[in-house]
Amino acid sequence: MAWLLLKQNRNYRLLFSGAGASNLSDGVGALAFPWLATLISTNPFDLALVAFATRLPWFLLSLPVGVITDRADRQRLMVRADLVRMGLAFGVVALIAAGPPLPAGENATWMITALAGLAFLMGAAEVVRDNAAQTALPSLVEKRDLESANGQIWSIEQIMGSFVGPPLAGLLIALAVPAPFLFEAIGFALAAFAVWAIAFPPRLNRGLPAGFWVELIEGAKWIRQHGVLLQLAIMLGLMNALSLAAMTYLVLFAQEILTLEAVGYGILLTAGAAGGVTGGLCGPWIAARLGPQQSVILALFGMALPFSLLYLTSSVLVVGAVLFAGILFGMLWNVVTVSYRQRVVPDLLLGRVNSIYRFFGWGMMPLGALASGAFMAWAEPEMGRELALRVLYLGVSGGLGLMFLYGLCCLRLPRT
Repeated sequence: MAWLLLKQNRNYRLLFSGAGASNLSDGVGALAFPWLATLISTNPFDLALVAFATRLPWFLLSLPVGVITDRADRQRLMVRADLVRMGLAFGVVALIAAGPPLPAGENATWMITALAGLAFLMGAAEVVRDNAAQTALPSLVEKRDLESANGQIWSIEQIMGSFVGPPLAGLLIALAVPAPFLFEAIGFALAAFAVWAIAFPPRLNRGLPAGFWVELIEGAKWIRQHGVLLQLAIMLGLMNALSLAAMTYLVLFAQEILTLEAVGYGILLTAGAAGGVTGGLCGPWIAARLGPQQSVILALFGMALPFSLLYLTSSVLVVGAVLFAGILFGMLWNVVTVSYRQRVVPDLLLGRVNSIYRFFGWGMMPLGALASGAFMAWAEPEMGRELALRVLYLGVSGGLGLMFLYGLCCLRLPRT
């Protein structure tokens, strides 16, 4: 049984626990950061700025972090990144204490700028932590267990990051605005401790005598020669850009169209978490039966349709179903494609190939935030806030539909 992996493998169990604690903090922050931004400013572009700053490190830092991941001790990288995020969470608390009473009104531009700066630094530490963790996983489990291990880790990430974290953040915000950020800090500290306790096996041939650019180019040549990985990376980037465009304004959609408060919005996000947990647990089973090619086509189809319903509905239940379906099929995509990457890339190159993959796959996300901000800045005066939000989601659905058609016609993912 897949769950025997957790019972029998102590090192994997600690990595799993660290992922749970870290993503619980991420889930609290996923609601608390944009909600705090709306208390500082209701300008749509200000909200897009914070989302842009959160994801910009994936564009700027993915490539150098990949080289560092292959050179350095991956365990230390993860521990230090979580400790840095702990400190930054305390920094948000200090920002709230230093600012005017919330809601802040019209004269708090400096607070949005500072919040965006803290979000950028938080995202930079996340780049280091996530790349090191994904690169380290194959050294802790057998290759035959990669789908199960990835599915379990993403399931606990979804449970903590989306199922528990957002509603907990809503409750904490209702208690006191700084409370979720204090909770974040504690979670990052626990994550750092769990990873510190792992007994990593020694890495063979770890030394990389060449210079930074030589090493980076070596990874780039490898991924170019394996064109399927580059194809998957670019597709992931476009899908993530569209998804971030959608999620950036979900908080406004929930506040102004669904008329939800912080607690209700947190509960709404748990629908997406339920989809993620379902996808994480069922993904390995689906992949084993359909194979990688049919599994990713099914995932692309399942992600394409749901967001179009937000053009039509004002129902909390329908929006919850959209989030459930979209994240379920997104998780299936991750289970198949990440396991494929971990299986075919040599350990010596895995950090760099992962970073190049994520440069495309995650680096396009801030472009999605900026594009959605520019669209809203243009469309709101022309259409009004509500129609502009609905048209945004219709566009996201159309873009994901094009990705499905491309995958159906052009993507060929072999069995490994």
